[in-house]
Amino acid sequence: MELTVQSSAVQKPVLERKPEWLKVKGNYGENYRWVKSTISDLQLHSVCQEAMCPNIGECFSHKTATFLLLGNVCTRGCTFCDIARGKPGFLDTDEPRRIVEAVRRMGLGYVVLTSVTRDDLTDGGAVVFAECVKQIRVHLPEVEVEVLVPDFKGNREALRVVLDSKPVVFNHNLETVERLYPTVRKGSQYSRSLEFLKAAKEIDPHMTTKSGIMVGLGETWDEIMIVLSDLRRAEVNLITIGQYLRPSGWHHQVEKFYHPDEFATLREMGLKMGFSNVFSGPLVRSSYHAREQALFGHKAC
Repeated sequence: MELTVQSSAVQKPVLERKPEWLKVKGNYGENYRWVKSTISDLQLHSVCQEAMCPNIGECFSHKTATFLLLGNVCTRGCTFCDIARGKPGFLDTDEPRRIVEAVRRMGLGYVVLTSVTRDDLTDGGAVVFAECVKQIRVHLPEVEVEVLVPDFKGNREALRVVLDSKPVVFNHNLETVERLYPTVRKGSQYSRSLEFLKAAKEIDPHMTTKSGIMVGLGETWDEIMIVLSDLRRAEVNLITIGQYLRPSGWHHQVEKFYHPDEFATLREMGLKMGFSNVFSGPLVRSSYHAREQALFGHKAC
């Protein structure tokens, strides 16, 4: 008698089929490999790699990257993000020195520094951000630095530490609409992030501030308008709007792929609201072409 053996393998959910305007041609030549090697040699991390950014081929091929500070393990569990979550390791106090060396080797004129969320640290890692900015200014004074920080649990003193280091742009992303925070941004609060951005302007009224959101998570058009209005009331200068792309079948699903024409409309509406610049498009990310967008912020201030 023949026995029928049934497979016990678990099938992964099928990912959403991307429309043509979201398909990216890979560019993984010599420059890409060199940037990847440089980051690895200096024992650093990039959000480009850890978060599976769709623009990594383009950015690395142009010898640029967004550095991820404070390790590569996050203490929160955002369902849109592919960065590992869990208990982070030790605080690497030598990281600022190696960041300076990476900037030097790559010949960067504009640097974006971001980090995982470190709720295990009293200041959320603010001192490391500030030290990186200061060290770059000391050793490479011609280089401009933009910071993209977590919310530091709303710690105003930690915020002041970062602002006192004088980055050229201060960025904190709202990421999505308030209604979706409990499922998309676990451990975060819409009101806290908004107040954080307001506080940045109160502490340093001349600072160029920036935020970003993703669309396609299940938000409505009216909810997007509310976010934009809230950010303008917080006097945010710059905003990025991009399409959410699901990193794996286990992450929050894509509810809608926005057409490029809809992104163009969002840009127009944002400019009418008073943003100095609105960088809106399917593949736009927080640090994508950050230097070009920062120019609009300088003009506004």
